[in-house]
Amino acid sequence: MRYLAIDLGDKRTGLAAGDDNTGLVSPVAAIEIRRGEALIDAVLAQIHEQAPDAIVIGLPLNMDGTEGDRAQIARAFGEALAQRCTLPIHYQDERLTSFAADEQMARTGRTHRQKKELRDALAAAEILRDFLDGQR
Repeated sequence: MRYLAIDLGDKRTGLAAGDDNTGLVSPVAAIEIRRGEALIDAVLAQIHEQAPDAIVIGLPLNMDGTEGDRAQIARAFGEALAQRCTLPIHYQDERLTSFAADEQMARTGRTHRQKKELRDALAAAEILRDFLDGQR
C-alpha cells in the first residue's frame, strides 16, 4: 500500500509519501497555508498527485501519551479531510519527529530558511516511517 503522511502545522504542513512494500519514505512538500479549507484543497491536490491508498496524520500526543489540544486539532483536520476524501485515515504518534528531522539536517550546510522549509516534510517522513515500522 502507498501512504501519504501529514505533519499538520499552524502555518506550514509537511507531506511525505511511501509504501509498505519497499519501506521507502520520501519527503514530498511543505505547504505554507494556514489550517482551513485552502489547506484541505492543497492536501487533496497532493492526494490526487501521489495516489496513496491511505493517509497517515501525525498525532501530537503529550509526552505522557495523553491527547491535548494539538491532538484534537489534528483529529478535527482528519475528520474534515475524511468528509472530502474516501481514503482510510490513520493517526500516528508524532512525538519527537521534529527533533529527528532537525537531527537529519544538523550538518547539511543548509541555511536556516532552507532547514525551516524542509523540516516539516522530513517530520512527515519520520511519522510515516514510525507508522510503517508499527505495521510490521
